[in-house]
Amino acid sequence: MLRSEFDSLLDKTLSPNRFKDYAPNGLQVEGKKEITRVVTGVTASQALIDAAIDYKADAIFVHHGYFWKNEDPRIVGMKYRRIAALILNDINLYGYHLPLDAHPTLGNNAGLADAIGLSNRSGLQTGVPIEDSIGIVGDLINGPMSAVAFQKRVEEAVGRDVLFECVNDRLIHRVALCTGGAQGYIEQAVAVGADVFITGEVSEQTIHIAREMGIHFVAAGHHATERFGAKSIAKFLAQEHGLDAIFIDIDNPA
Repeated sequence: MLRSEFDSLLDKTLSPNRFKDYAPNGLQVEGKKEITRVVTGVTASQALIDAAIDYKADAIFVHHGYFWKNEDPRIVGMKYRRIAALILNDINLYGYHLPLDAHPTLGNNAGLADAIGLSNRSGLQTGVPIEDSIGIVGDLINGPMSAVAFQKRVEEAVGRDVLFECVNDRLIHRVALCTGGAQGYIEQAVAVGADVFITGEVSEQTIHIAREMGIHFVAAGHHATERFGAKSIAKFLAQEHGLDAIFIDIDNPA
């Protein structure tokens, strides 16, 4: 597939123009004109680039790319080494941030919701369509469950232990979630009537808010909750578009 065709495919699929983001979405570093082998991952770290070089990839697709707002614009040090490796190996780098969080079937939030088992889904932001919402609210498919059982389900979904703040004996049925560093959305989760809010990270004040507002809270890991989108994109590119695409997980405990 030509790079121009690949660009159009990703933009058509993920609709980045719908979002006001913190970094450019789409092609960030230009490489080969022809794309056959693609590596997807969470973050464009040196380890992922090295793995893509070993795989002889023509392109890398990530959730966390480069050129974030307010970062040092100079290409020096770590940034230089990463970008130099991409250029020397003629590898295209694609980054999609909020569009990959929000996609209703391929996104990070959708993937976590699938893994937990949520139905009757809507956007976490009131009045915002689910395809434009940074977050999902839905009901457990099999009905209410205890906090202990729900914690186990989340841990199975993300493949790791999680921080679970159980604030009362309230059963869990309605779930709000937003992957990554979205702990600031906890009050929106309360506003939509959720019994629990799941995200990747936790701040000191988050626990106090959960306790005082009576909502269970789960911090399941920024990296762990944001593997879903990159995995789905690899599968989408391979099964629907015939590319040699694989997801490579560079472990990160955060």
